[in-house]
Amino acid sequence: MTKLYIAVPCYNEEEVLPDSAEKLRVKMNRMMDEGLIGSDSRIVFIDDGSRDRTWELITKLHESDSIFSGIKLSRNRGHQNALMCGLMTLKDEADAVISIDADLQDDIEVFDEMVEKYRQGCDVVYGVRSKRKTDTFFKRFTAEGYYKLLDKMGAKVIFNHADFRLMSQRALQAFSEFHETNLFLRGLVPMVGFKSEIVTYERSERLAGESKYPLKKMLALAWEGITSLSTKPIKLITRLGLIIFLVSIVMLIYSLVRYFMGATDTGWASLMVSIWAIGGLQMMAIGIIGEYIGKIYLEAKRRPRYIVEEYLHD
Repeated sequence: MTKLYIAVPCYNEEEVLPDSAEKLRVKMNRMMDEGLIGSDSRIVFIDDGSRDRTWELITKLHESDSIFSGIKLSRNRGHQNALMCGLMTLKDEADAVISIDADLQDDIEVFDEMVEKYRQGCDVVYGVRSKRKTDTFFKRFTAEGYYKLLDKMGAKVIFNHADFRLMSQRALQAFSEFHETNLFLRGLVPMVGFKSEIVTYERSERLAGESKYPLKKMLALAWEGITSLSTKPIKLITRLGLIIFLVSIVMLIYSLVRYFMGATDTGWASLMVSIWAIGGLQMMAIGIIGEYIGKIYLEAKRRPRYIVEEYLHD
């Protein structure tokens, strides 16, 4: 019988946690009754240094029902690190782990299909959104554009997939060999390889509380994904440098022609435009290269990605 664990990262989720916990409990018990998963399956909440009553609620859930477990991080480390903590803590305990956000906007009813595909030999099962009806036009346009941009940049990710997925113990053990400090899990998981499938679902509205990925954080995650998985931005700088070098030769020829024609004063505007364009490009190039150097700096220090303060389990 499959020993399934559900890893649920939480950050200030006191408003949604009671409802989400009950829905997950009902779903897991139903799957146990149907013989899809074993009675030793668990729901594990990972508290990412919440400032509200999230950990208090997790503790009460654990005391009331052994199906609930909890992992408390020593401080806030961000969604990706909290999820990584859950996966790495559970990799030796479960046959398979499904990761899902605490707001349960992702559809828990596809758990059955994920487990069935795992039983058929899949090590990774991706939850992929079939539609984006619940998103605003701006969010839908930017999100889909982002996935296409990642693909163009050479970072291979699953289109319209976030962090809702099932991973087998074998996939998790292989994933533990990835030691990056700069985490972008939806880009790293496909690198594991092994047999994979997708299940599609429609995402629902958030029940309560605020999204943990407002525009600012979404942009930061997007940039993290591009710079963590691809060196194409640096290659683009090289190409832009070559183009500007060729343009400078054209401008040199133009300037000489104007000089011999006795009309040098007319080149002032083009000269100013060139100076500002090249200066801006240089600043942008230095910034992008600096981002990569900063990532190398953090990777070289090998600081822990997270520290577990407490682990509530049987």
